[in-house]
Amino acid sequence: MSRVLVLQHVESEGLGIIAKSLRQKRVAADFIKIFRDERIPRRINGYDGLIVLGGPMGVYEEDIHPFIKHEIALIKNALKNDMPILGICLGAQLLAKAAGADVYKGKKKEIGWYTVTLTDEGKRDTLFIGLPDEFAVFQWHGDTFDLGTDLKSVPSKCLASSELFPHQIIRVGKKAYGLQFHIEVTGEMIKQWIDVNDKELAGVKSYINPEEILEITPDCIKTIHRYGTAVFNRFFGLIA
Repeated sequence: MSRVLVLQHVESEGLGIIAKSLRQKRVAADFIKIFRDERIPRRINGYDGLIVLGGPMGVYEEDIHPFIKHEIALIKNALKNDMPILGICLGAQLLAKAAGADVYKGKKKEIGWYTVTLTDEGKRDTLFIGLPDEFAVFQWHGDTFDLGTDLKSVPSKCLASSELFPHQIIRVGKKAYGLQFHIEVTGEMIKQWIDVNDKELAGVKSYINPEEILEITPDCIKTIHRYGTAVFNRFFGLIA
């Protein structure tokens, strides 16, 4: 059986529907729960893939969160070994950083349901071929990133963008993907995030309404689960 390593930053940001795809593709998962101060290895030995989940911290906050440099070292090792990598939100930013990109605060936060548009490269990509050119996804981020330039032998490509942020999906090399958004979320996860992040939401109440987000979630979640299942199954097909 294939095996992946999962880096989880906070308890509330778990695998969501990724867990179902793992079962369907018969891929086992071991977790490093960073919120419990579990140690991050420098090398990805013994695994067939790497999943890096989201979290509220910034990639540029190594002084506050020393584990970030260890994550970047691990991702670099996985890239060097041409291993399938899936980065979600913060995980996408860490992947971009490992590939040599700058990660920084955006002009405005995206929290809620927003449309992303596939690039021509994205429309042809193995994971996203057949998906609509535009579709709504769940966002919860304020940071963004450029495309990496350090790993010249492993080029970075932009596969999707949104009105506010140009890099919503990136691919580094052939098997490493960063999704700035969340298509793994369940309705229950969204409700929990709104509850536990009430202070953050209070700071953006002028343009983000949690009640409106919850109101449209039941309709939107069905569609992203369909797309998410396709994307994750295809990703784990790279491992199998």
